[in-house]
Amino acid sequence: MGIEMAAKSSKTQSFEAALAELDQVVADMESGKLTLEDSLAAYKRGAELLSFCRSRLDDAQQQVRVLEEGALKDFTASSDANKD
Repeated sequence: MGIEMAAKSSKTQSFEAALAELDQVVADMESGKLTLEDSLAAYKRGAELLSFCRSRLDDAQQQVRVLEEGALKDFTASSDANKD
């Protein structure tokens, strides 16, 4: 498992793929069938995936804020233009 996780960490992946992998890592750890070495590798990979997912969510939230602010400004601007 450790080698597979190291290979996956170098790949760029989507939020959904990272979340699915994180779910699998958690399931593997909860199974109790991992060796100590594999458990440590799984924990490290899980932390990487969690950080990646949080970063992607923060980016998405920031984009929504920018879009909302732009939409609100555009709406206000068009409302003001209609008053003339």
